[in-house]
Amino acid sequence: MKNNKYIVNACIGIIAIFIYFTFSYLQLGLLELLHIDYQAMSLSLKVLYLIITDSIEIAIFILLFRKKLKEDIQDLKKNHESYFKTYFKYWLLALGIMMVSNLIIMLITENETSGNEEAVRNLITKSPIYAYFSSVIFAPFVEEIIFRRSIRNIIPIDSIFIIVSGLVFGSLHIITGYSGPLDLLYLIPYCAPGLIFAYILTKTDNVLVSASIHLMHNGIMVSLQIFAYLFLM
Repeated sequence: MKNNKYIVNACIGIIAIFIYFTFSYLQLGLLELLHIDYQAMSLSLKVLYLIITDSIEIAIFILLFRKKLKEDIQDLKKNHESYFKTYFKYWLLALGIMMVSNLIIMLITENETSGNEEAVRNLITKSPIYAYFSSVIFAPFVEEIIFRRSIRNIIPIDSIFIIVSGLVFGSLHIITGYSGPLDLLYLIPYCAPGLIFAYILTKTDNVLVSASIHLMHNGIMVSLQIFAYLFLM
């Protein structure tokens, strides 16, 4: 019985990961089928299209994990206070590691930010609304579903799951802006929260706990960047 349950959960995890890595191609493919040039679209239309399709992706994952998410919602309602008191300090630990490692990396490489951070800043300058939606709503839920819940479904062993989840999460945050071996140093600040979020999932078995902390983290960081862009630049 346990084996059957594991197989079902693992398959759900694999399907979710497949959807995550192919959905961006479907976003552009749909426009091609409709003979619409994405590059020729106005910025407002691009933002609207991306928000709609990203919302559809969120809905797909909610549908795929609906049974477990219902359980997680009920659990979060009952235990949100104890979860926050227990795991807020873990977020502070991850934040501290990120800040210190980023400072050291900046001194070593003489670069102000990673490629991923630079991409976020560029997005904020072009479209603060989509930057906020993408970073604060879309990313915390979808990334926790993929890098935590889906991988957890596949890897039930705590230690292996935490390492794999953290490394995959961190690696994918630097790969798009990778320019040389020194960029690998950014694995430290990006893997730190990934490892912490994975650890939290092993303790709570509730992806909404790590997603809530992820949302809080991204919300604070992006809000500060948007504030700086709007009022200090």
